[in-house]
Amino acid sequence: TIERGYSGHSIWNWDELPDVVSPRYREYARANASVGINGVVLNNVNASSKILSAEYLAKVAKIADVFRPYGIKVYLSANFAAPMQLGGLKTADPLEPEVAAWWKAKADEIYKLIPDFGGFLVKANSEGQPGPCDFDRTHAEGANMMARALKPHGGIVMWRAFVYSPADADRAKQAYIEFQPLDGKFDDNVIVQIKNGPIDFQPREPYSPLFGAMPQTDQMVEFQVTQEYLGHSNHIAYLAPMWTEFFDYVSPSSLKAIAGVANVGNDTNWTGHPMAQANWYAFGRLAWNPQLSSEEIIDEWMPMTLNYPENTPKEVIDGLKKMMLNSREAVVDYMMPLGLHHLFAFGHHYGPEPWCDIKGGRPDWMPPYYHRADSTGLGFNRSSSGSNAVAQYPAQLAKKLDNINTCPEEFILWFHHVPWDFKMKSGATLWQELCNRYQSGVESVETMQRQWTAAKPYIDPELWNDVNERLMTQARDANWWKEGCLLYFQQFSGMPIPDNVTPPVHTLDQLKGIKLGISNYECPTPELLNSKR
Repeated sequence: TIERGYSGHSIWNWDELPDVVSPRYREYARANASVGINGVVLNNVNASSKILSAEYLAKVAKIADVFRPYGIKVYLSANFAAPMQLGGLKTADPLEPEVAAWWKAKADEIYKLIPDFGGFLVKANSEGQPGPCDFDRTHAEGANMMARALKPHGGIVMWRAFVYSPADADRAKQAYIEFQPLDGKFDDNVIVQIKNGPIDFQPREPYSPLFGAMPQTDQMVEFQVTQEYLGHSNHIAYLAPMWTEFFDYVSPSSLKAIAGVANVGNDTNWTGHPMAQANWYAFGRLAWNPQLSSEEIIDEWMPMTLNYPENTPKEVIDGLKKMMLNSREAVVDYMMPLGLHHLFAFGHHYGPEPWCDIKGGRPDWMPPYYHRADSTGLGFNRSSSGSNAVAQYPAQLAKKLDNINTCPEEFILWFHHVPWDFKMKSGATLWQELCNRYQSGVESVETMQRQWTAAKPYIDPELWNDVNERLMTQARDANWWKEGCLLYFQQFSGMPIPDNVTPPVHTLDQLKGIKLGISNYECPTPELLNSKR
């Protein structure tokens, strides 16, 4: 299976390799090369040490042979405890000579099989994964030890900064606290890989303050192409606008590389939702030309993929383009507008569960930790009067974010605990604006459905039916999000839902009763309770 994969099983047939090499490997390499992707990490960041065994390296070498003509290097996620788990050592302490020698010998073994091997990706001391901190060593000491094993061969280490040990009461601050003091201490073939936002691939986040805060350290951004938090492969969510928004704050010239958590599986169309191919395409295009607009990219992608005839009316094509360009903002509105974040159902992250608060669970895995709803207002106070996460940003931006009246409204509930009766720029109160945004999200999906219906005569019937069914699911889910969140937050605001907002047809208890069982590679298709809508 694929963790956070919603388009079937893995394309790698490990049991058949190295004897049987699927023709899809070549097709996959060709597709990546067509948009400029020049490296692939073959395995999960929650890595099994088995991938570094002689048995599996022979399999990896076969994939590398397929990729080589397309200019694509193979990389592997490495488990930091591999010297213990695979090599039988008593420790993985990066300062122990026998540990460094094990990694050097392993690197030599790999490069004999794969002369152009790219290097290692490492998730360390995060979510239970082993790392140098287990031995009272720093991330830099761990990364440098591995990098020195690769250095003679020209390999690199991509060291993930996705950590959130409880160094501070605000999870959004923790990666900065742990990594920023290490600036200048990483070897020159180490790149610190940082998620675009400080939490975890939310529909909208401010950029991670680590970008620009480590000027003596090579950095790369990690985007999520798969839609873990954006309706899996049931929802249209064109992500180029999210990524160009990131580049509005972070200069591409400050980055050494760009990584994307892939959305590719063994489904016939690769990505489950046919329109999700746009994100794979956009990732590659933006990696080499971050100045491209979301519209320019969709103008390239749409006619190649939808293959509509030349006589397709302009208004139909314009409608399809708007459907794609507006889709991400629609998702933000019907899921978590105004800077709300992490309101998802526990574990699988599909559907709303702002009420989830499992006893004994990590507080920062629970939605109430993030939304902080109470009788006075809503949102996480990260201003100077709260956790002071704003202080991690450059001074001019920090000043803007710190003031509730100048903080961009798309981030206002990220940085402030806002009173329910606070007047927004529209003149509405926070509560009214919240209701309006959820209603807008639902209506945007209904508009997307009409735009897709108008294109029916010009689209291949199988493709049209597939997307149409998923749009029906997306419309249902948008209502589910709207009703669940508004009914839940209404308990705290004590305010009526405005007349211009379609009233819920379910009770909060009914919505709380929806339980989904989801595998790693399947999208849910739950039947909501009977609805008149």
